Amino acid sequence: MRAEHGDSGPFWKGLGRGVLDLLLPPSSLDGEAALSGGLSASAFSKVTFLDDPVCDGCGLAMAYAEMALERCPGCLAKPRAFQRCRAACIYDEHSRDLILKLKHADQPELARLFARWLSRAAVDLLDQADAVVPVPVHRSRLFSRRYNQAAEIARPLARTAGLAYLPDALVRKRDTASQGGKSATGRRRNVAAAFTVPESRRARIDGRRIVLIDDVLTTGATAEGCARALLAAGAASVTLSVVARVSEMQARPI
Repeated sequence: MRAEHGDSGPFWKGLGRGVLDLLLPPSSLDGEAALSGGLSASAFSKVTFLDDPVCDGCGLAMAYAEMALERCPGCLAKPRAFQRCRAACIYDEHSRDLILKLKHADQPELARLFARWLSRAAVDLLDQADAVVPVPVHRSRLFSRRYNQAAEIARPLARTAGLAYLPDALVRKRDTASQGGKSATGRRRNVAAAFTVPESRRARIDGRRIVLIDDVLTTGATAEGCARALLAAGAASVTLSVVARVSEMQARPI
Protein backbone atom coordinates (compact mmCIF):
# COMPACT_ATOMS: atom_id res chain seq x y z
CA MET A 1 0.00 0.00 0.00
CA ARG A 2 2.85 2.41 0.79
CA ALA A 3 4.28 1.94 -2.70
CA GLU A 4 0.89 2.57 -4.27
CA HIS A 5 0.46 5.82 -2.36
CA GLY A 6 3.97 6.87 -3.33
CA ASP A 7 3.28 6.17 -7.01
CA SER A 8 0.07 8.19 -7.01
CA GLY A 9 1.78 11.37 -5.80
CA PRO A 10 3.22 12.50 -9.16
CA PHE A 11 -0.11 11.72 -10.87
CA TRP A 12 -2.17 13.95 -8.58
CA LYS A 13 0.50 16.64 -8.58
CA GLY A 14 0.57 16.62 -12.39
CA LEU A 15 -3.21 16.62 -12.59
CA GLY A 16 -3.42 19.57 -10.22
CA ARG A 17 -0.87 21.50 -12.24
CA GLY A 18 -2.77 20.75 -15.44
CA VAL A 19 -6.05 22.02 -13.98
CA LEU A 20 -4.32 25.16 -12.72
CA ASP A 21 -2.80 25.80 -16.15
CA LEU A 22 -6.26 25.55 -17.71
CA LEU A 23 -7.72 28.03 -15.24
CA LEU A 24 -4.74 30.35 -15.19
CA PRO A 25 -2.63 29.74 -18.34
CA PRO A 26 1.04 30.30 -17.51
CA SER A 27 2.40 33.55 -18.86
CA SER A 28 5.20 33.46 -21.38
CA LEU A 29 8.04 35.79 -22.21
CA ASP A 30 6.30 37.14 -25.28
CA GLY A 31 2.78 37.45 -23.84
CA GLU A 32 1.28 34.38 -25.51
CA ALA A 33 0.06 31.12 -23.98
CA ALA A 34 3.14 29.30 -22.73
CA LEU A 35 4.32 25.81 -23.51
CA SER A 36 5.64 23.61 -20.71
CA GLY A 37 8.91 25.50 -20.01
CA GLY A 38 7.70 29.08 -20.05
CA LEU A 39 8.04 29.84 -23.75
CA SER A 40 5.22 30.23 -26.22
CA ALA A 41 5.27 28.10 -29.36
CA SER A 42 6.31 31.16 -31.33
CA ALA A 43 9.26 32.01 -29.09
CA PHE A 44 10.33 28.36 -28.82
CA SER A 45 10.35 27.91 -32.61
CA LYS A 46 12.77 30.83 -33.03
CA VAL A 47 15.50 29.23 -30.91
CA THR A 48 18.06 27.36 -33.02
CA PHE A 49 18.89 24.26 -30.99
CA LEU A 50 22.14 22.41 -31.65
CA ASP A 51 22.02 18.72 -32.56
CA ASP A 52 24.62 16.37 -33.97
CA PRO A 53 26.90 16.68 -35.75
CA VAL A 54 28.81 19.08 -33.50
CA CYS A 55 32.48 19.36 -32.61
CA ASP A 56 33.18 17.21 -29.56
CA GLY A 57 35.72 19.73 -28.32
CA CYS A 58 33.86 23.06 -28.50
CA GLY A 59 30.26 22.21 -29.45
CA LEU A 60 30.47 24.05 -32.79
CA ALA A 61 27.90 22.94 -35.37
CA MET A 62 29.59 20.99 -38.16
CA ALA A 63 28.48 20.24 -41.69
CA TYR A 64 27.22 16.74 -42.38
CA ALA A 65 30.14 16.31 -44.76
CA GLU A 66 32.44 16.61 -41.73
CA MET A 67 30.70 13.90 -39.70
CA ALA A 68 33.83 11.71 -39.83
CA LEU A 69 35.67 14.41 -37.83
CA GLU A 70 35.09 14.43 -34.09
CA ARG A 71 36.69 17.87 -33.72
CA CYS A 72 36.62 21.06 -35.74
CA PRO A 73 39.87 22.36 -37.33
CA GLY A 74 40.25 24.91 -34.53
CA CYS A 75 40.17 22.27 -31.79
CA LEU A 76 42.46 19.97 -33.75
CA ALA A 77 44.98 22.79 -34.14
CA LYS A 78 44.76 23.98 -30.54
CA PRO A 79 43.14 21.66 -27.97
CA ARG A 80 41.38 23.43 -25.11
CA ALA A 81 41.79 23.00 -21.37
CA PHE A 82 38.24 21.63 -21.14
CA GLN A 83 38.05 18.24 -22.83
CA ARG A 84 34.58 18.41 -24.36
CA CYS A 85 31.77 20.91 -24.76
CA ARG A 86 28.05 20.90 -25.51
CA ALA A 87 25.78 23.89 -26.09
CA ALA A 88 21.99 23.78 -26.14
CA CYS A 89 21.52 26.37 -28.88
CA ILE A 90 23.09 28.97 -31.15
CA TYR A 91 23.67 32.42 -29.66
CA ASP A 92 21.62 34.80 -31.80
CA GLU A 93 19.07 37.58 -31.29
CA HIS A 94 16.45 35.12 -30.04
CA SER A 95 18.51 33.19 -27.48
CA ARG A 96 20.37 36.37 -26.50
CA ASP A 97 17.13 38.06 -25.42
CA LEU A 98 16.29 35.11 -23.16
CA ILE A 99 19.78 34.94 -21.65
CA LEU A 100 19.86 38.68 -20.99
CA LYS A 101 16.52 38.44 -19.21
CA LEU A 102 18.10 35.94 -16.83
CA LYS A 103 21.35 37.85 -16.53
CA HIS A 104 20.18 41.43 -16.15
CA ALA A 105 16.37 41.56 -15.94
CA ASP A 106 15.94 39.68 -12.67
CA GLN A 107 14.18 36.64 -14.16
CA PRO A 108 15.94 33.71 -12.42
CA GLU A 109 13.00 31.45 -13.26
CA LEU A 110 14.53 31.14 -16.73
CA ALA A 111 17.38 29.18 -15.17
CA ARG A 112 15.14 26.13 -14.70
CA LEU A 113 14.25 26.23 -18.39
CA PHE A 114 17.91 26.46 -19.40
CA ALA A 115 18.77 23.61 -17.02
CA ARG A 116 16.28 21.41 -18.84
CA TRP A 117 17.87 22.34 -22.14
CA LEU A 118 21.31 21.41 -20.84
CA SER A 119 20.10 18.14 -19.35
CA ARG A 120 19.33 17.11 -22.93
CA ALA A 121 22.23 18.74 -24.78
CA ALA A 122 24.92 17.63 -22.30
CA VAL A 123 23.54 14.25 -21.31
CA ASP A 124 26.76 12.46 -22.36
CA LEU A 125 28.90 14.82 -20.28
CA LEU A 126 26.64 14.54 -17.24
CA ASP A 127 26.56 10.74 -17.43
CA GLN A 128 30.36 10.69 -17.09
CA ALA A 129 30.69 13.37 -14.41
CA ASP A 130 30.90 13.50 -10.63
CA ALA A 131 30.08 17.14 -9.95
CA VAL A 132 28.75 20.35 -11.47
CA VAL A 133 30.55 23.68 -10.99
CA PRO A 134 29.21 27.05 -12.21
CA VAL A 135 31.47 29.72 -13.66
CA PRO A 136 31.74 32.20 -10.77
CA VAL A 137 31.18 35.94 -10.72
CA HIS A 138 33.14 38.35 -8.55
CA ARG A 139 31.49 39.24 -5.25
CA SER A 140 31.11 42.89 -6.30
CA ARG A 141 29.14 41.88 -9.38
CA LEU A 142 27.18 39.34 -7.38
CA PHE A 143 26.13 42.14 -5.04
CA SER A 144 24.72 44.22 -7.91
CA ARG A 145 23.02 41.32 -9.73
CA ARG A 146 21.91 39.50 -6.55
CA TYR A 147 22.61 36.09 -8.10
CA ASN A 148 25.03 34.26 -10.39
CA GLN A 149 23.15 33.18 -13.52
CA ALA A 150 25.48 30.20 -14.10
CA ALA A 151 24.86 28.99 -10.55
CA GLU A 152 21.10 29.34 -10.98
CA ILE A 153 21.32 27.05 -14.02
CA ALA A 154 23.80 24.61 -12.46
CA ARG A 155 21.80 24.00 -9.27
CA PRO A 156 18.67 22.39 -10.83
CA LEU A 157 20.82 20.70 -13.47
CA ALA A 158 22.94 18.96 -10.81
CA ARG A 159 19.82 17.93 -8.91
CA THR A 160 18.21 16.43 -12.02
CA ALA A 161 21.42 14.61 -13.00
CA GLY A 162 22.05 13.35 -9.46
CA LEU A 163 25.48 14.99 -9.27
CA ALA A 164 27.24 16.95 -6.55
CA TYR A 165 26.67 20.69 -6.83
CA LEU A 166 29.76 22.73 -5.90
CA PRO A 167 28.79 26.42 -6.17
CA ASP A 168 31.76 27.81 -4.24
CA ALA A 169 34.55 25.45 -5.29
CA LEU A 170 35.75 27.91 -7.93
CA VAL A 171 36.09 31.64 -7.26
CA ARG A 172 36.83 34.70 -9.36
CA LYS A 173 39.58 36.39 -7.37
CA ARG A 174 39.51 39.68 -9.26
CA ASP A 175 36.71 41.63 -10.86
CA THR A 176 37.49 41.54 -14.57
CA ALA A 177 36.07 44.01 -17.07
CA SER A 178 33.21 42.88 -19.29
CA GLN A 179 34.26 40.55 -22.09
CA GLY A 180 31.86 42.27 -24.49
CA GLY A 181 33.54 43.90 -27.49
CA LYS A 182 36.97 42.37 -26.82
CA SER A 183 38.97 40.35 -29.31
CA ALA A 184 39.85 36.73 -28.60
CA THR A 185 43.30 37.83 -27.42
CA GLY A 186 41.79 40.61 -25.33
CA ARG A 187 39.38 38.19 -23.70
CA ARG A 188 42.19 35.80 -22.77
CA ARG A 189 44.25 38.62 -21.27
CA ASN A 190 41.23 39.96 -19.41
CA VAL A 191 40.60 36.70 -17.51
CA ALA A 192 44.21 35.53 -17.21
CA ALA A 193 44.74 34.11 -13.71
CA ALA A 194 41.31 35.44 -12.66
CA PHE A 195 40.05 32.11 -11.30
CA THR A 196 41.23 29.84 -8.53
CA VAL A 197 40.14 26.99 -6.28
CA PRO A 198 40.75 28.02 -2.65
CA GLU A 199 43.01 25.67 -0.72
CA SER A 200 40.18 24.84 1.69
CA ARG A 201 38.01 23.56 -1.16
CA ARG A 202 40.54 21.56 -3.17
CA ALA A 203 39.53 18.28 -1.55
CA ARG A 204 36.08 18.67 -3.11
CA ILE A 205 37.67 18.91 -6.57
CA ASP A 206 40.56 16.45 -6.33
CA GLY A 207 40.06 13.40 -8.53
CA ARG A 208 36.54 14.37 -9.63
CA ARG A 209 35.17 14.72 -13.14
CA ILE A 210 33.73 18.20 -13.38
CA VAL A 211 31.10 19.67 -15.69
CA LEU A 212 31.58 23.44 -15.83
CA ILE A 213 28.40 25.46 -16.47
CA ASP A 214 28.07 28.89 -18.10
CA ASP A 215 25.47 30.81 -20.06
CA VAL A 216 27.37 31.68 -23.27
CA LEU A 217 30.50 30.44 -25.02
CA THR A 218 32.17 33.03 -27.26
CA THR A 219 35.93 32.55 -27.60
CA GLY A 220 36.14 30.16 -24.66
CA ALA A 221 38.59 32.37 -22.72
CA THR A 222 36.55 32.36 -19.50
CA ALA A 223 35.93 28.61 -19.65
CA GLU A 224 39.63 28.03 -20.36
CA GLY A 225 40.62 30.02 -17.28
CA CYS A 226 38.15 28.10 -15.11
CA ALA A 227 39.17 24.72 -16.50
CA ARG A 228 42.86 25.40 -15.87
CA ALA A 229 42.14 26.37 -12.26
CA LEU A 230 40.09 23.22 -11.70
CA LEU A 231 42.74 20.99 -13.28
CA ALA A 232 45.45 22.66 -11.21
CA ALA A 233 43.38 21.81 -8.11
CA GLY A 234 43.42 18.13 -9.05
CA ALA A 235 40.26 17.64 -11.11
CA ALA A 236 40.41 14.41 -13.11
CA SER A 237 38.78 16.14 -16.09
CA VAL A 238 36.76 19.23 -16.97
CA THR A 239 34.03 19.41 -19.59
CA LEU A 240 31.86 22.40 -20.44
CA SER A 241 28.13 22.88 -20.95
CA VAL A 242 26.62 26.22 -21.97
CA VAL A 243 23.17 27.44 -22.86
CA ALA A 244 24.32 29.03 -26.11
CA ARG A 245 27.46 29.32 -28.18
CA VAL A 246 28.45 31.85 -30.80
CA SER A 247 28.46 30.36 -34.28
CA GLU A 248 31.76 30.57 -36.11
CA MET A 249 30.43 29.28 -39.41
CA GLN A 250 30.60 32.72 -41.03
CA ALA A 251 34.35 32.78 -40.39
CA ARG A 252 34.95 29.40 -42.03
CA PRO A 253 35.47 28.79 -45.76
CA ILE A 254 32.34 27.65 -47.58
